[in-house]
Amino acid sequence: MLSEKTISIVKSTAPLLAQAGTVVTEHFYNRMFSHNPELQDIFNMANQRSGRQQFALFNALAAYAQHIDNLGVLKEALARINHKHTSMHILPEHYPIVGGHLIGTLKELLPEQFTAEVEYAWREAYALLADICITEEAALYEHSKTKHGGWTGTRKFVIANKCIESELVTSFTLEPVDAKAVITHKPGQYLGIKVKPDDTQYNEIRQYSISQQSNGENYRISVKKELVPGPGIVSNYLHSLDEGCVVQLYPPAGDFFLRDSKKPTVLISAGVGQTPMLAMLQTILQNEPNSEIVYLHACENEQQHAFASYLNDLAAVHPSLKHYTWYNQESKSGVFSGLMDISTVANQLPLTKGDFYLCGPTGFMAAIKQQLLALNVDAERIHYEVFGPHQAL
Repeated sequence: MLSEKTISIVKSTAPLLAQAGTVVTEHFYNRMFSHNPELQDIFNMANQRSGRQQFALFNALAAYAQHIDNLGVLKEALARINHKHTSMHILPEHYPIVGGHLIGTLKELLPEQFTAEVEYAWREAYALLADICITEEAALYEHSKTKHGGWTGTRKFVIANKCIESELVTSFTLEPVDAKAVITHKPGQYLGIKVKPDDTQYNEIRQYSISQQSNGENYRISVKKELVPGPGIVSNYLHSLDEGCVVQLYPPAGDFFLRDSKKPTVLISAGVGQTPMLAMLQTILQNEPNSEIVYLHACENEQQHAFASYLNDLAAVHPSLKHYTWYNQESKSGVFSGLMDISTVANQLPLTKGDFYLCGPTGFMAAIKQQLLALNVDAERIHYEVFGPHQAL
């Protein structure tokens, strides 16, 4: 436990981060990668170049300092971080490295304000945070290692099947090279995939939602190809691979998953954000085929509408499933035009008792969450997934 003095010092010096802005985190990452370049095999370097990771770390540090006397407020955010860490195989020995560079950064950028007393308090505070994360992550690693079909670290999987789902999305069925069972996953969880594209210096690790229900034999991910230069280094690399190619996977992770198959459920997605929804949908239809399900999806046009025929086929045999689609750039019979407007189908939704799951671009989810709140949906029944550096809605 932290002393009252330490808590007071950390909270009182938190504004130093706000004053320095993301200069602190930019300096931190430059410092860390200069001294420990091997960590570039773990961190998403595309997010470094875009500044998204620096922004996310800055927000996380500020939130931790602000709530250091009531860490329960950060429980959900920490759970999301812990799962993300296991999908990248972050280990206890990494924490002292990160902590050392964090303290070094604050000393170098704020020499007058970051006194010996302040340094001691921040070291204590960081040690507590590291202990919490290490303990939680150890439990997650143990689960992945000991459960039937589980493993630790990376495991080799072969691309057994590639299936084009739309103009941009392709599904990859991944089977273990050792032909043994694979650990079951909760519908909505993701896989960490480790590859080394030909034109990159370091290994790249990315997370992709599993787009099918658990079967104990294989996994399927559905990946969007990026057409603009810059983003999508790993996604586009995966599109270039053929059936028979081998990739390395970390065990399933993620705190975004289906809570209760028996409750009325609304699945809301945009673009490739539909991937975790497919796993949820399949699971509900298998376990509770009469449970009320509403599936809402938005995409640019018919050419980019992945799994459209599949969803129509499911709805034809499952009367409990209703689905509605929005095309942003195209008008079509039976499809709404423009941005998703929940009010147009509000009378079809279980607003007072259902669980709502969101996945898609952050701006899309933020807008949908506000629409749901305006319809008096309780915030605790709205669940969402954010890939990349965490951002609040």
